[in-house]
Amino acid sequence: MGLPEDLIEAFNAAAGGPHEGARAAHAKGVVCEGIFTATPEAAAVTRAAHFQGEQLRATVRFSNGSGDPTVHDGRRDGRGMAVKLYLPDGSRTDIVSVTLPSFLARTPEDLLEFTRLRAPDPVTGEPDMEKIGAYLGAHPEALPAIQGAIGKGPPHSYAQCTYNSIHAYALVNAGGARRYARYRWLPATGEAELDDADAMSRSPGYLREEMAERLGREPVVFELVLRLADDGDDVNDPTTAWPEGEREEVRAGRLEITGLDQTRERDGDVLVFDPTRITDGIELSEDPILLARPGAYSVSVARRTTAAAQPLAP
Repeated sequence: MGLPEDLIEAFNAAAGGPHEGARAAHAKGVVCEGIFTATPEAAAVTRAAHFQGEQLRATVRFSNGSGDPTVHDGRRDGRGMAVKLYLPDGSRTDIVSVTLPSFLARTPEDLLEFTRLRAPDPVTGEPDMEKIGAYLGAHPEALPAIQGAIGKGPPHSYAQCTYNSIHAYALVNAGGARRYARYRWLPATGEAELDDADAMSRSPGYLREEMAERLGREPVVFELVLRLADDGDDVNDPTTAWPEGEREEVRAGRLEITGLDQTRERDGDVLVFDPTRITDGIELSEDPILLARPGAYSVSVARRTTAAAQPLAP
């Protein structure tokens, strides 16, 4: 097998084995629909179509980080927010983000090694913590991401988390000027978390249920911020979080989530959010994790649709 297949095998093992029809990671979630509108400030930074101010339809998926779709929502974990924007020319672009401040590996090979160590032992049912500890001792760059996943209480709501892109992108404006940036989604209602006992006493799917109830009352709103890189920032290293309050930020847009999406991921529809799906005015970095993601997604899509390998769905 190649590296993409090895990664999906490792994610499946870490989640207690493959789960039919589910993603290898971020298996459990809720799909919503909404509208994104960029600010005038965003158009000065990039000529990308979704930052020119026109209202765009959006598909948004919130999720838990685990590859086990049966996991209780109250477990401590990183959460995901993936946004698909439908552009005026009929194409699409995706913004993928998580609640972690950074990623836990610099390279796909490191990610594979660590994910394999997380697989539960057949006898104990738990990972070998001694081996995991040895890995972390040799890879201290992984610690901020792990602390981000387990150091905060479970969220009260998907709508009350801050989500960060772990990859940087070059933004190119109308004049050809380039500036690297990372995305950040800020919740309009602020962040809120639960204590573990409260979270685990709730329904195993309380985050989806809470989102449905919330959207029945009012839209869920996020502000998109572009955090611009300074000279010296390594834009190819997803394990490095840029210091809080020390980077120029551009208020780039408003996402208004209006309801649950009743059209996607039904009747065989395969929904894929790919952080390399970009458009003119945005360029990829050389981040090895970012560049490895489409191959792994393609393998995951093929397995969860029990079909031969296929191109990524839009």
